[in-house]
Amino acid sequence: MSHRSCLSVVLAAGEGTRMKSALPKVLHPLAGLPLVAHAVKAARMTDGVDVALVVGRGAEEVRAAVLPYAPDAETFLQKERLGTAHAVLSAREKIARGYDDILVLFGDTPLVQPDALAALRAAIAGGAVVAVMGFRAPDPTGYGRLLEQDGKLVAIREHKDATDEERAIDFCNGGIMAIAGNEALALLDAVGNANSKGEYYLTDIVEIAAARGLTVVATEAAYESVLGINTRAELAEAEAIWQQRRRHALMLSGVSMVAPETVFLSHDTEIEAEVHLEPNIVFGPGVTVGSGARIRAFSHLEGASIGPAAEIGPYARLRPGAQIGDSAKVGNFCEVKNAVVDTGAKINHLTYIGDAHIGAKANIGAGTITCNYDGFLKHHTEIGAGAFIGSNSSLVAPVTIAAGGYIASGSVITNDVPADALAFGRARQHNKEGLGRRLRDILAARKAANKSTS
Repeated sequence: MSHRSCLSVVLAAGEGTRMKSALPKVLHPLAGLPLVAHAVKAARMTDGVDVALVVGRGAEEVRAAVLPYAPDAETFLQKERLGTAHAVLSAREKIARGYDDILVLFGDTPLVQPDALAALRAAIAGGAVVAVMGFRAPDPTGYGRLLEQDGKLVAIREHKDATDEERAIDFCNGGIMAIAGNEALALLDAVGNANSKGEYYLTDIVEIAAARGLTVVATEAAYESVLGINTRAELAEAEAIWQQRRRHALMLSGVSMVAPETVFLSHDTEIEAEVHLEPNIVFGPGVTVGSGARIRAFSHLEGASIGPAAEIGPYARLRPGAQIGDSAKVGNFCEVKNAVVDTGAKINHLTYIGDAHIGAKANIGAGTITCNYDGFLKHHTEIGAGAFIGSNSSLVAPVTIAAGGYIASGSVITNDVPADALAFGRARQHNKEGLGRRLRDILAARKAANKSTS
């Protein structure tokens, strides 16, 4: 269908009152990405698609959420909420420019699959004027039924209006549809509002087209493709479906997961083959993981790149800007932020590294921190290749420990350390013979006195 032009009209003007939120419904995140962006991404994965975004409350924010995935999208404001057909006609100007196919999607239907949209367009290319996306429901109660005769769709019957025979039908309306571009405006303009709500329903074009002798068909998609989000409970259901899909795809691509149901991924998580994921890992946006890496249990990663054969965790946190090199290690209870950790470097435990560069094969001892913030500005710490930072050291930035530098445990380093130098940054130890016993006796007496007066 690469020769066919297509306009995807994405309806994103709904109030979403059942979400109980000041945030427009279509901006609620699924896998870290707004719902409406999921729908737009799916539309753009079919050939030759332009996007018309119909917006209402929060129009600028909704447009901003879509632009990274459809930078040429045009937005149209639906000033009144008068039904779905009225919403589509908000984009009349763009529809009138002449497209072969018009796709109508919903900004709160984030799980629609590109192949399901392609099937609608194929139906239009095959001669249908209207194609409706349907699904099979184990319990169709409440859904509009798709009524077919001789392979053609003749009507969509709402549950409350359906006869007992029609209610037995399990083929239900998913809402998403395609319309032949040369007939779209004529059909949409023919929709009336003679119903209890006084609204213009998009579904009415099925009977209008059929009455005009035009071909109307239904395509079948998985239930998930048409799952709309109206409440936070449904949002959680959609999140679970998306996560299961993505985990499954990653495992088929060669990623190992010990307990897949406990791994949570972002919409843009990239993980190469031969990566091993232990239980209870959270990937925030912007994470890439190279082949052969191991992410151990209870780690949280966001905005980080992890090189091949690196090891992260358990209980590690990688914050935005963390770049972990090949075969490097960030161990338990470590946090890395805006720092480059070169090949083979080790940050094994109980350490904070922020705004820093750790050279290849450097070793960072337990309890080390880079003191990067002075209350006003962030400062950089440079640790050279092969350096050794003893346990419980504080590196007060800006500071450089050159290649091969050795920091004695318990040091506070405020000045640069030359290559291969040994630096002590701690007070000299003094031993007072017998003073420990005397101190214990004094404290014991004080404790006894306190008890006698209480």
